[in-house]
Amino acid sequence: MPIAKAPERIAFSVRLLIPRPASALLLMLVLAVCIATPGIAASLDPGLLSKVQAATFEVVIPKPVDDPLKYEKPLPLDQLPYQFRNDKYFSIGTAFALGNNRYVTAAHVLDAGIGSLMGTPALRDAGGHVYAIDQITRFSLGQDFVEFSLVKEPPGAVALETDTAPGLNQVVYAVGNALGTGVVVRDGLYTSDTPEDQDGRWKWIRFSAAASPGNSGGPLLDKDGKVIGIVVMKSPSENLNYALPIGEVLKAPDNLALINKRLNYQPGFFDTPQTAIFKQQFALPKSFPDFSTAYLKFGDAFADEQLKTLRDKNADQLFPHGSGSHRLLHAGVDLHTFPSLIRHNSNGIWVPARPPQNREPLPHNGYVATGAIGNLLLVHLRKPDDLSASQLYGNPEKSMDLLLSGWSFTRDIGAEKTRITSLGKPAEDSIYTDAYQRHWQVRAWPLAYANARVISFSLPVPDGYVAIMRLVPAGETHPVMIDMQATCDFVDVSYGGTLAQWKDYLTNTALLPGALSGIRLDFDYGHRLGYHSSRLGFSYTPELQKIDQDSYLTLGFGYINDHGKVNWDVRDVEVKGDAHSKARINLNRHIAPTDDLDDSYRSRWKQLKQREHPDDSVAYSKNDMTEIGTVAGQPGDSSSVLYTAFFAAEGSVPQAAMKSKLDLLLKDLQVNEH
Repeated sequence: MPIAKAPERIAFSVRLLIPRPASALLLMLVLAVCIATPGIAASLDPGLLSKVQAATFEVVIPKPVDDPLKYEKPLPLDQLPYQFRNDKYFSIGTAFALGNNRYVTAAHVLDAGIGSLMGTPALRDAGGHVYAIDQITRFSLGQDFVEFSLVKEPPGAVALETDTAPGLNQVVYAVGNALGTGVVVRDGLYTSDTPEDQDGRWKWIRFSAAASPGNSGGPLLDKDGKVIGIVVMKSPSENLNYALPIGEVLKAPDNLALINKRLNYQPGFFDTPQTAIFKQQFALPKSFPDFSTAYLKFGDAFADEQLKTLRDKNADQLFPHGSGSHRLLHAGVDLHTFPSLIRHNSNGIWVPARPPQNREPLPHNGYVATGAIGNLLLVHLRKPDDLSASQLYGNPEKSMDLLLSGWSFTRDIGAEKTRITSLGKPAEDSIYTDAYQRHWQVRAWPLAYANARVISFSLPVPDGYVAIMRLVPAGETHPVMIDMQATCDFVDVSYGGTLAQWKDYLTNTALLPGALSGIRLDFDYGHRLGYHSSRLGFSYTPELQKIDQDSYLTLGFGYINDHGKVNWDVRDVEVKGDAHSKARINLNRHIAPTDDLDDSYRSRWKQLKQREHPDDSVAYSKNDMTEIGTVAGQPGDSSSVLYTAFFAAEGSVPQAAMKSKLDLLLKDLQVNEH
């Protein structure tokens, strides 16, 4: 899901495959309305209600105090209900007391505090008193429960009794903090037992009492007010909900955190998920901060392991390796400066994916172009002319402000969307170097109001930046970071800009990709332009095409197999008199097709080797242009690499004039590989 969508609609990753309170919390932030399905005609004994209320608590998490973000206008907080906007806490779930300073909730409720930007979860009673969590004493990720103690129990603490052998079809009551508006009791029936999906290790209680976001972790009671289960999940399409039998909690080992859950892992560039069991355990009791640290350590290690396993398992088929890569390795280079994402499709073929783009202008000839693939936002920021490359690359706050001024990222309150104009300074700022020696500037900005982060990987290019971005829950930072790092190797982009932009860009030597270290560009306005690499060299004068600061140079980078090692290097060079000119010079690299490619590749290769049309030095008309091309050098039967030289002029130009232009291009051209 694109980052530009409302902040409550976050795409979760590895640890978020079970329902998290973050999702309920973010739903509450936009005040989602849920109408409870009426229960059956029954009610809990009024004499038990006061006891149930005293033993049941809201799980709350502190609201952020400071907000470094800037907005286009004051936030319309008056659209929020009075209680919500004046509460110092977000209400994210429900918990209840079992006695002897033992309290229970769903594991995914407390998970909201793991890696949180908001603070530590706590309990709040009906009178508004807040009680801090002391020690986590039992935990099960698979069964989705956690038991803990409080630093100080409520005066006259009340506990609920339990029933570990309830009968089917009896009346039950779901008690919980529905929609964060306080604890309510709703009735229904205990309808069935359903084995858990992974191994059938226990059976969920299915019940028909209504449950809403915020009910998670609350008690499911029998007619006598005894706890028979913990409410943990809601059916997506019908009012049959899930509870973990309380007996599973009571017989769980003391002082132990158990993690045993089947999870899916799928990086952004791969077409199918990888399934694995996340299995770990660690000793308890622990304070909530220490518990969070241990949990994140194991969760992050699991994500690392899944990425490594996927890479190792598919090493011979991950682009640029394997037969599924051959078409892309032999295809012509795309000279677009908006990035594409190389993805593995269901047919086993690696294809470049470029989403539909939205382009918004910036002052001084700048613009922001954005497009989404899944939950990844792809960006091309063309910097304004009054901003130097070093000013852009060295000021992450400024670069993000520019992006936000050309792209609508909003904070949604009620029905109103308020545009965010600045994220302030990033909390994290580092460099990541991908497999092709491209240096990405990695920044992370906290969005405390949504308990989330904006993560950006920005690649300096001659006219500004290309970037990939994601909006992620705060506790998912590491899994998303390593996913984005891996995805960098699958981002394909050509480098284009005016000669003035190229000169400015090339002064930022620490940020240049490794491929440019072997390339020399010579710009002498009004006199000469030269390009020299270990593969190809050429130069020309204004007699062929004008050379000034507005001349537009594009280096079409692609993937080249050098004696078994695939490098990212220039395969296409194009120069135009200016960015808008259709007239152009082009030098393009071609390689012999592999045996598994279809006949069209072999036919084209044969045409090149025999210098057939359109590479026969004969001018031709196409789309109100006159074009001419040839094969450079001396192609022979043993050649596996060929270059074509091409020139295009606007309008109708005689053969002799076009041939003269082509000869000027060939005059100083040298092909250094065959």
